[in-house]
Amino acid sequence: MQTIPWHPTKPDAGGKRKGMMFRRKLLAMFALTVFLSVVAVALLVSEVTRRAFERSEDERTSALVTQFRREFNRQGEDVARRVQAIAASEEVSRMAVKLNRPQADAGPYFELAKTTAENSRLDFLEFVESDGTIISSAQWPAKFGYPEGAVGSFAASADQSAFLKQEELQDGTALGLFAVRAARAGERPVYVIGGRRLDKSFLSGIDMPAGMRTLLYQNRGERFAAELLVDPAENASAGVRPAQELEPLVDAVRQSKEETSWLVHWSGDGAEDEVFHAIPLLGAAAGKEHPLLAILLIGNSRRTYVELMRHIRSAALMVGGGGILLAILLSSWAAARVTRPVEQLAHAAQEVAEGNWNARVDVLGDDELGQLADSFNRMTTELLGQKERLMQAERVAAWRELARRLAHELKNPLFPLQLTVENLVRARQQTPEQFEEVFRESSRTLLAEIANLKGIVGRFSEFSKMPQPKLQRVQVNEVIRGVVQLFQAQLEAPERAKISCELQLDPHLETVAADAELLHRAVSNLVLNAMDAMPEGGTLSLRTRNEGSNVVIEVADTGAGLTAEECERIFTPYYTSKAHGTGLGLAIVQSVVSDHGGRIRVQSARDRGSMFVIELPWRRDDTQAAG
Repeated sequence: MQTIPWHPTKPDAGGKRKGMMFRRKLLAMFALTVFLSVVAVALLVSEVTRRAFERSEDERTSALVTQFRREFNRQGEDVARRVQAIAASEEVSRMAVKLNRPQADAGPYFELAKTTAENSRLDFLEFVESDGTIISSAQWPAKFGYPEGAVGSFAASADQSAFLKQEELQDGTALGLFAVRAARAGERPVYVIGGRRLDKSFLSGIDMPAGMRTLLYQNRGERFAAELLVDPAENASAGVRPAQELEPLVDAVRQSKEETSWLVHWSGDGAEDEVFHAIPLLGAAAGKEHPLLAILLIGNSRRTYVELMRHIRSAALMVGGGGILLAILLSSWAAARVTRPVEQLAHAAQEVAEGNWNARVDVLGDDELGQLADSFNRMTTELLGQKERLMQAERVAAWRELARRLAHELKNPLFPLQLTVENLVRARQQTPEQFEEVFRESSRTLLAEIANLKGIVGRFSEFSKMPQPKLQRVQVNEVIRGVVQLFQAQLEAPERAKISCELQLDPHLETVAADAELLHRAVSNLVLNAMDAMPEGGTLSLRTRNEGSNVVIEVADTGAGLTAEECERIFTPYYTSKAHGTGLGLAIVQSVVSDHGGRIRVQSARDRGSMFVIELPWRRDDTQAAG
């Protein structure tokens, strides 16, 4: 039989798996941190950009509205000045004088409005008598002699600023900026009504910033009509942006007559969207209300904003991808800097847990990990010292207990020996004739008690000289079968109650590094102990199985069981609950198991039987086949 060296159990792959799990967690933490940071920055930049764009949009719209109103007022002042010049001209003054005469004829002035309008660069011009009769009309000559229905409002508007007016034409209507002035040459003044169109040329004269445009909707009819929308860039945008998309905005302004903003989606591309700011344009008061004649639409393109947001998202994706890559690199670096020392600590802690009290870790650096490694080394050193002190204290206590038990065991036969010797001395002195008979009886007593003493000393010597195990590769199932075969005859003996034996052996059981003879002896002691616990018969169960890195042996009985106190003291040398027990059987079992690097425990309860569980490390890497 070849003996093999004993080595502490090597750490399994659990530490590596834990290290890899820690690395994955570290990677996930870095990646999540980068991702959340990028998302937070992207959202913050997006929100700041949106607010800045809205603020810029409001400022540009306000500037454009101011420019429109400035241009509107300038054009109105120019129209009023030209109409005033016409009303003060000599030709119109002569016409007013002649028309104040009785039986005056307005026929000679039929063409006067047309020529005067051309000379004054006005789109609209009419001369109207005080009773409302049209003297001459440049935009619709056929209105000569017809009454002008709004003469009352004209009289009220004389000498006031320009105003908006919807002008009826021969082929439709037109929106214009008008002014009214009176030529007085008698009791009946002649009113001069002149104006310019509010059309594409007017809108084209407004200086538009990049990305903005103006539209004008002429409010005629009860329903929205695309042909009433005036677009200076109509030819460029025709067929691309349908005017019907502006209908909700126009309807909202027509109902409220208040400024309104609206986001218009021209297509599925967000870059084509526009934010329109609608401004209602009211005419001169007709009764109590000012009529809504037109709606100025100021469009602000969102292309710059949408493209900027796309750039921000693209940049966020690029930064996020780079951040994930950086997180991988950082996690790898952190694994080399952090996880490897942690893995070494975990491996060393596992070795300590498996009995290698001399495990040490390399101290690298003076940082927290270095301090932790140094603290671990100092802890193992202190544990080793405490272990040695504890073992020494346990040995002293064990020997004291052994000495006490031995003294107790020796005291019992020494007392009869003393009495026998005293009887011999007394018989020799007092009754010499009976000395022979007393001598024969005393000799038998002396020999019996001396044999008892030899047995006690032999058992003590046997326990104190337990041999060290000679390890080899052992199949535990074969050892169990050998023990059962040894006790088969006793289990089925007719003079005692029958004890049935049940075997549940794992066919895939690992081999262990063990001394087969000592292991056979330990299991035999447990079987004997189980048989003694079942004097009235029962069931003896022997089971084996793999459990992690250990091979487990279970020996169970259906006897009376043990109390909690008995379970705590059952492995103490010379402790026994039997009437004729020595108290060394289970102590020997524990010694054998301990020498094999395993452990033994008992599970029991009163009237429920007992089960002894042995756990032996299989140490596959430490065993070699016998040569």
